[in-house]
Amino acid sequence: MSRTNFGAKPYTFPQPVLIIGTYDKDGNPNAMNAAWGITTGFNEITISLSDHKTTDNLKETGAFTVSFATEEQVVACDYVGMESGRKVPSKFEKAGFHATKSEFVNAPLIDELPVALECKVKSFENGILLGEIINVSADDSAVTDGKVDLSKFKPITFDPFNNVYVGLGEKVGNAFKDGAALK
Repeated sequence: MSRTNFGAKPYTFPQPVLIIGTYDKDGNPNAMNAAWGITTGFNEITISLSDHKTTDNLKETGAFTVSFATEEQVVACDYVGMESGRKVPSKFEKAGFHATKSEFVNAPLIDELPVALECKVKSFENGILLGEIINVSADDSAVTDGKVDLSKFKPITFDPFNNVYVGLGEKVGNAFKDGAALK
């Protein structure tokens, strides 16, 4: 067996494409693309963020949303990761996004992205945002029989090996069930 070494890189797969939504002190919505995020508890998410307009906003409002990028919105989602909200204050609108204020936290839900976590800032230190998940919401267009339906909202993942976005595939098994065959 032969292996190719890549060195020390942040190459985990799959990486969700997270769109962080915040309001600034004047109530203007902002969005940024972040791939380095993971749930770290039943009501907690951790995201690695450097200095951005988003981090300015987090200090002002103490709240944010985390929406999942979709195949349909890949261009807009990529754009909000390429452009700085400090340089282009209207990047939210330029992306074609529309905001609806969360009823749980002082942060915008992005109407074009159907599934979101609504969070309060627990801490933000050394570039690590720790958020308390207050609510998870999904537009009815992404729900079947009371559950989020991935085939309807079509989230994407970031492939850091190739710098591309990939759609998620079909169901391949049943969690907490299929492994029972080996017991």
